[in-house]
Amino acid sequence: MPDMTKTAAPAEEAAVAAPVAPQKAEKARSLWGDAWADLRRNPYFLVSSVLIVLLLTISIFPGLFTSASPTKGDLVKHFLTKPELGSIGSPEWFGYDGQGRSVYARLIYGTRASIIVGICVTAIVTVLGGIMGMIAGYFGGIVDAILSRITDIFFGIPFLLGAMVVLQAFTERTVWVVVGALAFLGWTQITRVMRGAVITVKQADYVHAAKALGAGTVRILFRHILPNALAPVIVVATIALGGYISAEATLSYLGLGLASPTVSWGVDISAGAAQIRVAPHVLLWPSIMLSITVLAFIMLGEAVRNALDPKMR
Repeated sequence: MPDMTKTAAPAEEAAVAAPVAPQKAEKARSLWGDAWADLRRNPYFLVSSVLIVLLLTISIFPGLFTSASPTKGDLVKHFLTKPELGSIGSPEWFGYDGQGRSVYARLIYGTRASIIVGICVTAIVTVLGGIMGMIAGYFGGIVDAILSRITDIFFGIPFLLGAMVVLQAFTERTVWVVVGALAFLGWTQITRVMRGAVITVKQADYVHAAKALGAGTVRILFRHILPNALAPVIVVATIALGGYISAEATLSYLGLGLASPTVSWGVDISAGAAQIRVAPHVLLWPSIMLSITVLAFIMLGEAVRNALDPKMR
């Protein structure tokens, strides 16, 4: 009878001697990496991103979408003429307004004013409100008390009413005047969000370690606190961007925002309101364009909020 122990021994030794392939360690992802992975799978993010990219392209290169002038009118082309919906991309596609101007051309060129106002106001309030919120939340004490009371004063001013009062002081209301008026009153929410985030982050161990190692205040604020307190600010700013576009259109509709010859959806909505019974298309198309734009940025903000907030996963 063969000795099975002798034949099994070499096999066992070979198995022991065989090198074990090292398993590749999975790279840990940061909050931003996880957020980006979630965003790429979110249909709201994909749809809103496509719309926003299209709007940005229209605002930068309006000549690619129409050859008609948004300000040149021809009274022969009466606004009672029905739009030719089959003539896609032509000046008469959406009809003409009361001055014989192409509604489609004004939709295309009006995108620029709305996008500029929304992006510039959001950028200004994010920087201004973020800095004030960081200072108030990090230093606390009398600094926090003073900045918080200033924020409360501005927060108590109704946003649209305050913007109307500010704009009344200007005889010529250009895009940059409207941007300044909205930014002057719109930074309070960002300040409160940033302050709360900084108060939470500054209690973390890595912040105390940086202080113990002798890191300066500026380095601690911008290297350790800001990257970890920025997520809620980005969410609020993204959602608010659509609100600023809507506020600009509202002010222009009331005659206190942009005015001719500036091409704006709010101006066209105001002019179309007087013709709604006989020519509803003059009011309808800029209203639809405004709603789509605001909805796109709100959808983007909601997608970003769901990706950056662990509680929403």
